[in-house]
Amino acid sequence: MADMVALELVSPENLILSKEIEMAILPAEEGDLGVQFGHAPIIATVRPGTISVFKGTTVEERIFVSGGFLEITEERCTVLAEEAISIADIDVSIVKQQISDLTDDVKIAKSDSERERAETALSVAVAKLQAVETPAYS
Repeated sequence: MADMVALELVSPENLILSKEIEMAILPAEEGDLGVQFGHAPIIATVRPGTISVFKGTTVEERIFVSGGFLEITEERCTVLAEEAISIADIDVSIVKQQISDLTDDVKIAKSDSERERAETALSVAVAKLQAVETPAYS
């Protein structure tokens, strides 16, 4: 279809999403990145955050990604995500417990590498909670 972008979202487990879209906003490492037909080619790192898929001016779908890589061409956007989950499927109570546990893990880490792993997991959990409680686009 004219003026549409083929969006594919892939996680290590499976193909999460494959469809023609009007626009999506992706959480790139350098900031949010809007994608529409005719976009300049780019390869970027994905930070923990929400992929917002639009139909017209309305967000049609929200998917949390924990990180990964993306490639955009004029007609296609491919996201290779470390983890991807629909915002609607996130259990806030579980995420809050993860944040509490990971905060403790950061405090009691016995090595720099252990602390770094816990801090990375904590930042993903915090981003996941933020994605549910305060979506950037509506």
